[in-house]
Amino acid sequence: MNSADDFRSGQSLRREPSRQGMKFMVERNHINVLRREVLRRVAESFLHDADFGKSVERIPFVMRPKNTKPSRCCIYKDRAILRFRVMAALGFRLEDEEDDSTPLSVYAEKALEREQPSAPILTVCDTACQGCIPARYYVTDACQNCIAHPCIGSCHFGAIQHIKGRSYIDPEKCRNCGMCHDACPYQAIVRLSVPCEDACPVKAIHKGENGRAEIDITKCISCGRCMRACPFGTVIERSEIVDVLSAMKAGKHLTAMMAPAIVGQFPGNLKRVVEALRELGFSEVLEVASGADVTTKREAAEFVERMKHGERFMTTSCCPGYVEAVRLHLPEMAPFVSSTSTPMHYCAEIAKERFPSTTTVFIGPCVAKRREALYDPIVDYVLTFEEVGALLEAKNIDVSSCAEHSLGDGASGDGRGYAISGGVAAAVKKAVGNDVEVTPLYVNGLSLAGLRKLKSYATKDCPGNLVEVMACEGGCVGGAGVIGDKIKVTKAVESFAKSGM
Repeated sequence: MNSADDFRSGQSLRREPSRQGMKFMVERNHINVLRREVLRRVAESFLHDADFGKSVERIPFVMRPKNTKPSRCCIYKDRAILRFRVMAALGFRLEDEEDDSTPLSVYAEKALEREQPSAPILTVCDTACQGCIPARYYVTDACQNCIAHPCIGSCHFGAIQHIKGRSYIDPEKCRNCGMCHDACPYQAIVRLSVPCEDACPVKAIHKGENGRAEIDITKCISCGRCMRACPFGTVIERSEIVDVLSAMKAGKHLTAMMAPAIVGQFPGNLKRVVEALRELGFSEVLEVASGADVTTKREAAEFVERMKHGERFMTTSCCPGYVEAVRLHLPEMAPFVSSTSTPMHYCAEIAKERFPSTTTVFIGPCVAKRREALYDPIVDYVLTFEEVGALLEAKNIDVSSCAEHSLGDGASGDGRGYAISGGVAAAVKKAVGNDVEVTPLYVNGLSLAGLRKLKSYATKDCPGNLVEVMACEGGCVGGAGVIGDKIKVTKAVESFAKSGM
């Protein structure tokens, strides 16, 4: 196998770890493969090379050796983009770079010296950005020059004309309502989209003066949906892999806090995942579902108290993307958000009570949890499932071959169900019992329309009194840091929650 083939298949050029049981890394989206390979190589450099900085500096060249067919215009641009990806994997914000001649070895040393992560969570590699054309509706060659002209009749803004035998949309007049698209019987009108902008529920990402993507950090809720949507991998999260590996190397006691959505992300059952995490270097492993049980109890009590005091409704508070959206974009909703802390926080409390000097590491599907952790003094680091997958590969740990390890104090099925849409409200409703009537309402994924609807609940009428809001469609299983198929993982979580293990 030559070096180019090595890169295409995602194999390490320095070592050939077994991929048996690593089916969670199989991915049709090459950007996801590339992102995870960079994370894995950074981890391998830390774990296996005496000179971390020198090894990291070679990553762009190892991944794009001479005579390799480039993905972009040339191998040098590929390497430049890979350099930026390595910087983000080391935990740095690309927009802060002042001198692009700074060697990666310098960033590696700074990463080792870093005391704690910082905001913002997401960063943009403008060199990788394609500079997509603005989103708009466009008449294709499929236009049949029909006599009815339903596209013209459907437009209320006079934006469509018939020119030289086909319809034409004037971009200056078009309001992007899509009425012409719906009216055309030949489906000749298409919408040209900008994936990252379409994915963002709060319009935080836009084109800058240079035509490349920029994130307005005063609007961003750190949900990570733009990162998953961009087919060029322009948006990258700032990893905390090096921070966690450094803590392990220093011999610190680390507690891994597994979010419920971890079920189905890796091969093997959850007991094997626990053992894999311990082999990775964690001293203890806890289920965040145990923290969810605390959230359920306290949120149910808060709900009963609010309803008895005549409040119209209450929303859940466990989704950090939603809570941040309220803070930045929906101040009208703030009085209705539950004041109960999240399962991550309560799980960290449990960890600190049992092991006072432990370093807590949340492991989950959520990029926004990084921001929440920055303001929670008892949560030290956050790793996504994607990062954990890269670490497992770097240490050649096959989850499916690991022995089974006890889950410890069993969390409830209700707490484990927090990972899927409807799970939080169902748990709270069950805990409330017959104290007060519960009419649940679900917001399954934030969007601009959804935000407007939430605002109407706050200012007008709300059809329910317990509103569960998830920033990601499907719930936590649809988070930006997952590696498993959402439908399969949802079924796995549902099955595990009912199993009573």
